[in-house]
Amino acid sequence: ADDPDRLYLQNHWGVYRSDDAGAHWTDIGEGLPSTFGFAAVAHPHRGGTAYVFPITADSDRVPADRRCRVYRTPDAGKSWEPLSAGLPQEDHYGTVLRDAMCSDDLDPAGLYFGNRNGEVYASADDGDSWRQLASHLPDVLCVRAAAIG
Repeated sequence: ADDPDRLYLQNHWGVYRSDDAGAHWTDIGEGLPSTFGFAAVAHPHRGGTAYVFPITADSDRVPADRRCRVYRTPDAGKSWEPLSAGLPQEDHYGTVLRDAMCSDDLDPAGLYFGNRNGEVYASADDGDSWRQLASHLPDVLCVRAAAIG
C-alpha cells in the first residue's frame, strides 16, 4: 500500500521483487533457507517490508529445515530475518499455500497463515510473535482477514 508499484512474489523458481508494477523483476532470495514456496505478503504500510514462508522444494513440500518460520525483509529483500516466537519449535510439516497467508490493515499489522496441517496462526505485532488460532481443521487453503471496528 505504501508503494503500489512494488510487488513481491515467491514461486517454484525463487523470491522476487518488482518496483515497476511487474514489468521487471529482481531476485531477492539470498539469505533465505530456501527460495521455493508459494506465499508472499507485502506489509500494508511499509513498502520495503514483506513476508514469505519458505518450503524445501517441489519434491519435498515441507517448511524449509522442517521449521515453522515466517521470514521478513525490512529492506525490500536485501536481508531476511526468521520469525518464530510462538510458532512450533519441533519438526514441522505444515506447508503454507499460495492463498493461505495475508495481513490486515492495522498498525502494527496483523499477519495470518494457515497450513496443510489444518492449523491457523496469527501475529498482532508485524510478525514479531505468533499464536495458534485453530487446529485440527482440514487443509487450510485460503486465509483472509479484515479489521472491523
